[in-house]
Amino acid sequence: MASEETTTNGITARYSETETERVLSFEADGRTAAIAQNSEGYAMLKVRPTTDGDELERYYGFDMALDHAGELLGVSPHDIPVPDAAADMGM
Repeated sequence: MASEETTTNGITARYSETETERVLSFEADGRTAAIAQNSEGYAMLKVRPTTDGDELERYYGFDMALDHAGELLGVSPHDIPVPDAAADMGM
């Protein structure tokens, strides 16, 4: 299973895969957010407060999911690093 981590602008992004999901989680100044998609990579993106948290919202587009994650982290979505393995998330 793939995993990748990167840190930029004080924001750590971790990409991982489970048997059922692709998960991109973030941490910045004690705040967290996560974006998840089914392992096949074709379903809507689910935004959560944490990797295992309850779904807050679903989005078709990765940009919209990153915007919501930025709100949860208190940062601009343009400052959020995205590991290469997660760059193709979204529909």
